Amino acid sequence: MDFHWFLPTNGDSRDIVGGGHGTPVGSAGGVRPLTIGYLGQIARSAEQLGFVGALTPTGAWCEDAWLTTAMLTEVTERLKFLVAFRPGLISPTLAAQMSSTFQRLSGGRLLLNVVTGGESSEQRQFGDFLDKDSRYARTAEFLTVVRGLLRGETISYDGEHVHVENARLSRVPEIQPTVYFGGSSKAAGPVAAEHADVYLTWGEPPAQVAEKLAWIRSLKPDMRFGIRLHVITRDTADAAWAEAARLLQNVSEKDIAGVQAGLRTSESEGQRRMIELHGGNRDGLVVSPNLWAGVGLVRGGAGTALVGSHTEVADRLEEYAALGISEFILSGYPHLEEAYWFGEGVLPELRRRGRWQHPAGEKNTTPAAIPFAGVPSR
Repeated sequence: MDFHWFLPTNGDSRDIVGGGHGTPVGSAGGVRPLTIGYLGQIARSAEQLGFVGALTPTGAWCEDAWLTTAMLTEVTERLKFLVAFRPGLISPTLAAQMSSTFQRLSGGRLLLNVVTGGESSEQRQFGDFLDKDSRYARTAEFLTVVRGLLRGETISYDGEHVHVENARLSRVPEIQPTVYFGGSSKAAGPVAAEHADVYLTWGEPPAQVAEKLAWIRSLKPDMRFGIRLHVITRDTADAAWAEAARLLQNVSEKDIAGVQAGLRTSESEGQRRMIELHGGNRDGLVVSPNLWAGVGLVRGGAGTALVGSHTEVADRLEEYAALGISEFILSGYPHLEEAYWFGEGVLPELRRRGRWQHPAGEKNTTPAAIPFAGVPSR
């Protein structure tokens, strides 16, 4: 089981931060202003705790993922960066060149998160006027060129949306960046099967996740799978659920209604499925054992959180792993503190069960005996 954290490149807060997937930028409380210093704190903490990588979002509502993560390679040593980007907004040759440069200069720390784009209104801000199905068709053509170039091929391609002639990279990365791809619509499946290494789903109840994974396996039997979830994990279940309640205690019905009105205009099938879990109201937010849909009331995109004691959260993660999920992309508010709750609570429990090990190895993980502190010497 590999774990990734999240870099909040639109700001952070002790409350749920809005933004993304058609949701107006803002928060339910006071935002921690975004600085490279604060993101560096999160990234270094995630690295120390044992997360493999960190996801960055993409869109008009956050900072650019490529530039931000490139800066963060200088303040981290091992952490990989799952850079979200949208095909079609730049040329595939330039995207391949950027990927190759990042991969070489970071020492192989680039992961690519392909986001086709589910909101036409936002896409038009970037000069993209294709409809949703056409965007998926373009993504397939785009990735055909990008992946070929990264393998060192010379590419001439004359598609409906992508045109290049004798394109090649002067330098090819030794390690190919892993390609992550998410999408719940019918058009997404074939693109994922042809071009992705890891298929991503948002945190739906296990039965629904199982159905989605079966669909993708029917198209590509050897696909790897990942899931995107928030987490609220504490020493006791009561403390975790109290924190979940606190996150919504200052959110008004007007706040919820405003966000939901925007999200219901979304073209994203994944967003529609998130809305179905909570229906836009506070009743029945526990949609599966320890799976809470409250985040999705005021945030677009991934809207569910695993809530419970460290042991309970570990149980639920193992339940998803049993379905075939091997990569877990997690987040929590605020992202710095919640990384420690998970990293010092759940990860040791999974290590005890033999389900996880620190990417840097197990050295320096045994507490030292302190003389005269009542700790037996070895």
